[in-house]
This record gives sequence, structure tokens and C-alpha cells, in this order.
Amino acid sequence: MLAKSITCGLDGVHGYLVEVEAYISNGFIGFEIVGLPSAAVKESRDRVRAAMLNSGFEFPFGRVTVNLAPADVRKEGTSYELAVAAALISAKSPRPLLHLKDTALLGELSLEGKLLPIRGALGMAITAVESGIRKLVLPRENANEVACIDGLEVYAAESLRQVVRHLTGEETLPQQPSISFESLQTSRSIRHDMKDVKGQALARAALEVAAAGGHNLLMVGVPGSGKTMLARCLPGILPPLSYGEALETTLIHSASGELEAESTLMTQRPFRSPHHNISMAAMIGGGSKAKPGEVSLAHNGVLFLDELPEFQRPTLEALRQPIEDGFVNITRVNGTNRYPSSCMLVAGMNPCPCGNYGSKRKNCTCSANEIKRYLGRISGPLLDRLDIQVEMDAVTVEEIETSAVQEDSATIRKRVIRARQRQLKRYAGTSIYCNAQLDQQGLEKWCKMEPAAKQLLMQAVERFDISMRAYARIRKVALTIADLNDRDLITVQDIAKAIQFRNVDGRYWK
Repeated sequence: MLAKSITCGLDGVHGYLVEVEAYISNGFIGFEIVGLPSAAVKESRDRVRAAMLNSGFEFPFGRVTVNLAPADVRKEGTSYELAVAAALISAKSPRPLLHLKDTALLGELSLEGKLLPIRGALGMAITAVESGIRKLVLPRENANEVACIDGLEVYAAESLRQVVRHLTGEETLPQQPSISFESLQTSRSIRHDMKDVKGQALARAALEVAAAGGHNLLMVGVPGSGKTMLARCLPGILPPLSYGEALETTLIHSASGELEAESTLMTQRPFRSPHHNISMAAMIGGGSKAKPGEVSLAHNGVLFLDELPEFQRPTLEALRQPIEDGFVNITRVNGTNRYPSSCMLVAGMNPCPCGNYGSKRKNCTCSANEIKRYLGRISGPLLDRLDIQVEMDAVTVEEIETSAVQEDSATIRKRVIRARQRQLKRYAGTSIYCNAQLDQQGLEKWCKMEPAAKQLLMQAVERFDISMRAYARIRKVALTIADLNDRDLITVQDIAKAIQFRNVDGRYWK
């Protein structure tokens, strides 16, 4: 007796189709799963048996063999259990289940036969559609996650018994209503608003330019100057996620198990703020299962590193390639996973161990050697990749009380969106979508300066000993400033402001 069902596995953040073959034969009683299963998949034998018995189904008598094809790909996770149980029930039943050939089954089983949520449902659902599968049965907690996919009938179930009755035609599971991406975008909330940031005019301007061009940002300032608050305001002034960006972002978070139950597609840009004792594998990605790291979980959003010098040096250096290339490759014996990592790197740090170096109000207690060692934890190549660098001092009570009403995030966001729209129009037909992604060829093609602006930049390069990478970054930032002012040609004022946004490098590290 042989029966087949369809399910999906997860490789990195993407799914792949798996055919489940259940064969019942005479011989010594046993239950074997083959097809390169992991330990978790082997353990599913006991869960499947208990779930079938507790749901009122007889477990097959004899030798039971379940094959998960393709057999040369290692099977991880528990998403196969529902499909295995359905194939066994179909092989045992005198009336085979009707819809096993055109329906993908996803779900983990509890011992009592309940369906439990799985990670990576979105990636598996996309794979099912691309493979021609048009029906999907999965746990209720995962249904909203895949409801935005076009061309897919989604059925949410709570138990094995429900699924079997649906597959035999005895009852029909309710079809999950399709959720339009536009309806999800209407509910946008801003937790941290720029209107609450008092003073810090230069840092506010730097944040707006960074958001408009997708530039990396470094804020150096005394404790309490507002570095963390400004960083948390950044997602509120960034443009909304497009449908493609939302799919990518949700795909990564789903595969990592970061989505809450019954979550829909993510519409808010991610903001990740790992602690400074994070390991390199947790930051970049890795581990035995090559999971995405923080830099990938921040894809299409913000990766905020507070107290930058406190991070381990190898961890910071490992960030250079993912930030530059927009992706990270994690290689293991059984293959390589490529995870996207196109995020804005925002860093905050004190100017010295005590935090008061350069302050106008407090005296620094650190020696010159202590300051040098502290700042030396940040390498030159990493600094070069931080396009905008600003210095901040603490705001006094008097400045807070007398400061005018500041612009809110919604107002700033409108300007940022207009600047991004200019960039999308400029780079139409290319893989570039913001100024920060320009390479040398793109700089020569699109970054046009008036003669006086070019002369000022060359003078700054000679005077401040600016590296070629920093030189290119200044040009990109100046182009973003021009976009915010609705100009195609970079002026002297744009270059001057872009150079001003690099003053920290020369003040502390040279």
C-alpha cells in the first residue's frame, strides 16, 4: 500500500518542495523515515503515531517506510509531520484522501493531534505557488502570514482530524480571506517621534539626510545627548516598505522564528539593536543551521549598534562586507546560504571611556593613552563605511525649556519620500534604489558637481587627508542633500554640508 502527499522544507530563508511517500508492507513491525532526515525529523515518528491514535485513526500494522524526496537534501524542522500523517492515513484507508495531489500540507503535530505553528511558512508558500501548487493547508497561526500571496488558496486548520475530513470531502475548511498589502499599510504607527527631540539641529539634519539616501551614520556624543533616541526615531522617517521589500523582510523573520503568531506581512521597517556582547555568528549569521544574523534581520531597516567600541573587534570587522555588498554568504559543509543584508548601519558611541571628552560642560578624566586605546577599537576601514559622522553634546535644561516646537516625523518623512522618489526615477532600470548604493561608475554618471563645488571638495581632500572611499561617500551624501533640495546639480553648499558631516573622523581619529 503506497500513498503520497506534498509538503515543503526550508533551506535558509527559501523553501523547496518535498514529496512524501508512505509505504506499508508485511514484515517486522517498524516505522522508518528515510530521505536524509535530521534528528528532529526522526523524532517526529513518535509524534505522528501519537497524533494519529489520539485523533481516532488507526496506525498501520506492519513495516512502515516514509520517504522524503528529494533524498539527497537534508530535511530539517517539523513542518513535514502533517503531510506524513496524511500520507499514512491515505495508505491505510480503503478510501484514499482526495486532494493530496494538488494540496501542500504544512504543520507540526502535537501528541493529541493539534496543529502547531511552524517557522518559514512564507518561504514555503512562495515555493508551493512557484511549483504550481494552488492549495495550502497549514496551522491557523501561520495563515495570515501567507494570505498576501496571489494565486494561492489558504486553508487554516487546528487539528489533524480537521485536515483529514477536508481532504476526504466530508467537510470544507474555511478559506483564509486574502489580505491586500495596501490594507496593511494604512495602520502605520510612529513610536518615537522627532518632535520629541530637543535641540541637536546638526544631528537632526544628519538623520534626515541619512534616511533620504540610505546612508550609514555615526553619532559621537556624551552620555545623555540623545544618540539612542535619535536612532530610534529613524524608522519613523524612512519611506514605507514596498510589497517586494515587505516580502523579503517577512521571509527572513519568518525563517528565523521571529514572527509572532497570526502575524501578517511586515509593514514597518525593522529596527535591530543587539547588545555589545553579541557573538560574530549571531551578528553575521551562522550556527549549525546557518541561521540569519542581526545584519540580515535588519534588512530593509536599521541596524543600531550602541556603544560601538564595546563590541568585539572581530564582530565589527565582519560587518564590513555585508554592509558594503548588501548580502552575506554563510558556508557550511552541506552548502552555502546567501542572506540579504541591505540595511542602514547606525552607530552611537561616547568620545572616551568616561564619556566627557570634548564636552563643554564636564571635564574628561581620561588620559590621552586611554582615549587613544578606546578610539582605536574602531578601525579605519569601518569608519570609512560610515558615510555621515556627527558630534553631539548634551542639551541643557535651559535649551530644552526655551527650544521652539520641532518638526514631527511625518513632516520630515514627506521630504525623505520625495528625495527617494527622485532617486528611484534617476536609477530606473538598474538595481540601485538609493544614493548610498552608487558604485564608482554610478558616481561618474549621476553625481554631477558645479566647478566651484568640485574645487572645494578637492581642497578638503588635501587639507583633511580624506581617503578615496571617504571621498566617494562625501559625493554620495552631497547628492542626497541636493535631492532633498530638489536639485540635479551638486552645489558648493551641498559639498560644504557633506564635509561638515565628516568632521568627527578628523577630530578624533587623525
